[in-house]
Amino acid sequence: MDIIDTFFNQRVFIQSLPLLLTGLWVTIMLGAVSIVLGMAGGLFLALLRLYAARPLQKLAVAYIDVFRAMPLLVLLVIVYYALPFLGIRLSPFLSAVTALSLVSSAYSAEIFRAGIEAVPVGQFEAAKSLGLRPWPTMLKVILPQAVRIVVPPLTSNSINVMKDTALASVVAMPDLLKQATQAQALEANPTPLIVAALMYIAILWPLVYMVSRMEKSYRSGK
Repeated sequence: MDIIDTFFNQRVFIQSLPLLLTGLWVTIMLGAVSIVLGMAGGLFLALLRLYAARPLQKLAVAYIDVFRAMPLLVLLVIVYYALPFLGIRLSPFLSAVTALSLVSSAYSAEIFRAGIEAVPVGQFEAAKSLGLRPWPTMLKVILPQAVRIVVPPLTSNSINVMKDTALASVVAMPDLLKQATQAQALEANPTPLIVAALMYIAILWPLVYMVSRMEKSYRSGK
């Protein structure tokens, strides 16, 4: 067999495509939900770390440090296989979302914290002089400026989350990689894995391009 028949076999591609498309949809849903929850949790943790009472600040720091240090694969195994012993039984999808969101929120928290701290102190003072209370100041003055700063690292984190969805196969999630692996085993041909890799590129490349355009737009002030 030549390289085309081995890695780009048309028959195998056609037969495995429905399975791969099903896995692609699961991957997109898993990644999207985890990214949104991770960003929301990260913003909440960042605000706790910066402005909450000292005990809550310490808890936020502990959470961030623990989940940034913990391998995602280990957390997936704990959530799916260990929690049932405590009476908490989650579906494969919820287990994967929980693990991905917990880790993503820890990284997002540090990104948001850095963005908020990068906003000049004068912005806080100007808002205070105008009579704005702390929360309106944060929502209307600080966060809009911080978001512009954190777009690139947040996007990189989102891309990592989308790629990390491939680890969900360890909890029996029928994601893209899981379906590709099954199709490869059924056909005894690596073509499904090559197609899966191309699908990952197809969904992540536009995201990278979109963020690049956003960065240019922010720099130009439009």
